[in-house]
Amino acid sequence: MLKLRLRPYAIAPVRRLRACAVAALLAFAAFSASALLAQSAPTKVLDASALKPPPGAHIAIVEFDDLECPACAHANPILKGAAAQYKIPWVRHDFLIPGHLWSPNAAVYARWFDTKSKALGDEYRDEVFANQPYIYNPDVLRQFTEKFAQGHGVALPFAIDPTGKLNAEVQADTQVGMRTGVVHTPTIFVVTAGANGTNYLEVLDPDHDLYRTIDQAMAQARR
Repeated sequence: MLKLRLRPYAIAPVRRLRACAVAALLAFAAFSASALLAQSAPTKVLDASALKPPPGAHIAIVEFDDLECPACAHANPILKGAAAQYKIPWVRHDFLIPGHLWSPNAAVYARWFDTKSKALGDEYRDEVFANQPYIYNPDVLRQFTEKFAQGHGVALPFAIDPTGKLNAEVQADTQVGMRTGVVHTPTIFVVTAGANGTNYLEVLDPDHDLYRTIDQAMAQARR
C-alpha cells in the first residue's frame, strides 16, 4: 500500500492545500494503475551501453525516473534502502514523462543542487518524492525548492539555469533512456561488470524483487 505523508516543506495555505491535494490524489491513483500495468512487461533493451556500474564498482542499481511519477516516489525509499544496505552505487537518470507539468523544472533544480554537492542534490530528489502529492504546479514547486534551499543554508538564485546547461543535461539523460529502450518510469536495473562483461537484470517489482535481484546479480558476478 502506498503511503502519503506531508513533510515540513509543504507550503500551500490549508484550504487551498486540501482542494489541490484531493485533485493530486485522484491523479495519483489514476496514474498508479496505469503505471503498474505498464511495468508488467519487461523493457526491450535496445542499447545496453548505459547499463553498467560506475568506474570502480562491480555492481550498481541503475534507475530511470521522473520526479512527478507516483510509482517512482513509491520506489525511491526502497531503492535508497537497498543501496545503503548493500553499499552499492545507485545511478539515477532523468527520464521526463510528456505532460508532467513540473518535473522538468524539478530535474533542473536537482541538478543545480548537485552543483553544490551530489548529496544535497540527492536529498532534494528524496524530499520532492516524499512531498510529491502536495506539489501540484511549477509555482508550488518553486516555493518548495526555496524552502528546501533556505533549510540547508543555500541561496537559491532567481535564474537557476540562465545558460540552459542544466536543462540540456536533463534532456540528454532522457535521450539516454530512449536509446536504452525505456518506455515508462521507474525503470530499474541491477547491473554488474566482471570478467564475462557487463550484465543487467531488470527489477519489475521493487517491493518484492529488488533484494532478490541484487543477490542474484552478486552471485552471478562471483562466478
